Amino acid sequence: PKLRAWMEQAHWREWWGETETELGYIADMIDGRDTTRPFIFQVDGVDFGYIQYWKIGDNLMEPWLSQAPWMTALPKHTIGVDLSVGDEKDVSKGVGSAVLKAFAKRLVEQGHEKIVIDPDCRNKRAVRAYEKAGFRAIEALLGKTGDTLLMQFDANSVIEGDSSNEATE
Repeated sequence: PKLRAWMEQAHWREWWGETETELGYIADMIDGRDTTRPFIFQVDGVDFGYIQYWKIGDNLMEPWLSQAPWMTALPKHTIGVDLSVGDEKDVSKGVGSAVLKAFAKRLVEQGHEKIVIDPDCRNKRAVRAYEKAGFRAIEALLGKTGDTLLMQFDANSVIEGDSSNEATE
């Protein structure tokens, strides 16, 4: 119910699909019909937003290829991430960036070498947040991905020991 309520808010509806369709995808993830790993993240013990990671190689099929043909330009072992802060009142407070940075660092620690995120080019707030989390535009793909700005996590751009806005599991 909480995820449904979040998805019905304007800041979700602008960038995500229809609520029922998205919830169906997440049900497929939970039931093992999709390899994407979904998570509700918390701040101080309170549910605060949604984050997921998925493997490019597992999504090189329809309908995903029609929606994101740029996937074929990346190695199959690449991990994609998606994130949204739950309530609109909590957007633009730095929490999403901190959670994404911690999540990406954890994926690197687990052996994933290439982590990408794919905001809409018009979603300037998200692009700034992702840059703050250590993601950088993939220069070789600029102008080749339609409305998508493909960004890759650069673990070297994240200052070690920087605990400001650091998120933990």
